[in-house]
Amino acid sequence: MGTILVIAAIILALTGLVGAVAPGLPGPPLSWAGLLLIYLRHGTNGAGEQMSTAFLLVWLAITIAVTVIDYIVPAWFTKFTGGSKYAGRGAIIGLFVGLIYPPVGIIIGSLAGAFLAEVFFANKGGMDSAKSAIGAFLGFLFGTGIKLIAAGMMMYYVIVYI
Repeated sequence: MGTILVIAAIILALTGLVGAVAPGLPGPPLSWAGLLLIYLRHGTNGAGEQMSTAFLLVWLAITIAVTVIDYIVPAWFTKFTGGSKYAGRGAIIGLFVGLIYPPVGIIIGSLAGAFLAEVFFANKGGMDSAKSAIGAFLGFLFGTGIKLIAAGMMMYYVIVYI
């Protein structure tokens, strides 16, 4: 049973890393589930110390914070650069369309989606739309970056506590 938990924890942590970058997969929560499985297995680190409940709860709080921030930050970046809600929505739609040709398609799709949404739905000019598109894209990059860092750290701890 212990081996199955370890394999499942590693799969969850790896899927969490992928989910930190790929839209639609909840990266940090999957990585935290991997930590939880190692905790339930009574995993120990190199010094023989078991993972503490406090450690697991701190990572749960980090996971929740990162997940919430990932939803707030792109909108904040978009608003900061003068964009409307259409830029954020366009960036997300463009991102999904761009999944056809990852990773370049994701970047170009996100930028193009935000730009086109601002032009056609918010009736903004080219420069204002470009600024909004860049803001939406930077928000996406920041959110993805913090998810990737959190999921990567949890993957590290899954390995340490095996």
